[in-house]
Amino acid sequence: MLDALTIAVAVTALALAAWCGFAAYRDQPTKDWHFIGMAVVSLLALAQLVVGIVQLSRGERPEQGMTIFIAYLIGAFLAVPAAGFLSLTERTRWGSVTVAAGAVVLAVLEVRLYDIWGN
Repeated sequence: MLDALTIAVAVTALALAAWCGFAAYRDQPTKDWHFIGMAVVSLLALAQLVVGIVQLSRGERPEQGMTIFIAYLIGAFLAVPAAGFLSLTERTRWGSVTVAAGAVVLAVLEVRLYDIWGN
């Protein structure tokens, strides 16, 4: 895996979590700016998904198994968009909490992806 991309996804996900957590603290729902932040994090996760698939297609293999690696890649890609969708259905502070939780989940998935790849 590309270590710099993994770090970038994790750091931006934690920044999004802090931002949405602060919005929840201020009793605000997710706003347009939050969705732009979610789009940035999701694009980075998409880039990681593409890089991971390309590396697998070139014959590189993760230490802990290809199936679990692919499952974590897909889960990492879907974590923030799923939380963003749920925040649209809950237009209170809890929508912001949902996005913050989804971003923290993404950061944890990034650490796990790093471990699965074998770095």
